[in-house]
Amino acid sequence: MQYPWILFDADDTLFDFDAFAGLKLAFSRFEQAFEELDFKHFLDVSMPLWRQYQDGEISSEELQRRRFAHWADKHEMCPGEINTHFVEAMGQTSKLLPGARELLDALSGKATLGIITNGFTRMQQMRLDSNGVSEHFHHLVISEQIGVAKPHKGIFEHTLALLGNPPKDQVLMVGDNPHADVLGGLNAGIHTCWLNVEGQVRPEGIDPHYEITDLFQLKKLLVGH
Repeated sequence: MQYPWILFDADDTLFDFDAFAGLKLAFSRFEQAFEELDFKHFLDVSMPLWRQYQDGEISSEELQRRRFAHWADKHEMCPGEINTHFVEAMGQTSKLLPGARELLDALSGKATLGIITNGFTRMQQMRLDSNGVSEHFHHLVISEQIGVAKPHKGIFEHTLALLGNPPKDQVLMVGDNPHADVLGGLNAGIHTCWLNVEGQVRPEGIDPHYEITDLFQLKKLLVGH
């Protein structure tokens, strides 16, 4: 196999990430409604915070607290409590994307697999276990634990060290985010594959080694069938 070491992003690469459904479930646990207008407001607040987190401007703790500050004030709750409900809901309900299980089964025993995610620790192992795919991964690298987030070169270097510093042209990074996953991987000197489900225009200056629209294509690319 061309890539004996393969690294995956988690959210929207291996697992679906239906944040609206997760938020509705989380808020239902303390008997509060969460509607589409609430979700729009959440995205307006959350997306800039994620960019700040990826750029190293704020911590994971600040991101998780600030994204729920509005609802914490509204419902007289602690933002950390709301965040915990949300993270647990996402960990329990996130399912594998189409083709993910088939891909992981096909790669089993043929490559060393790992995950590099900017998602939060509490969610990751929960959904690996609930979807029955924990045994496929040798390493789970979480930005919250490392102290730097993708696309920072440091999280990739940390992961490569865990892998024993293999030849970089034999390591493939697969992800849906062209900046965090693809540009981050390119800057670390490894090969990259962009999972471009929505058919987005490729950002200027970001040139992945491969571009696919689903994980079935990746399986064919890597194992030939």
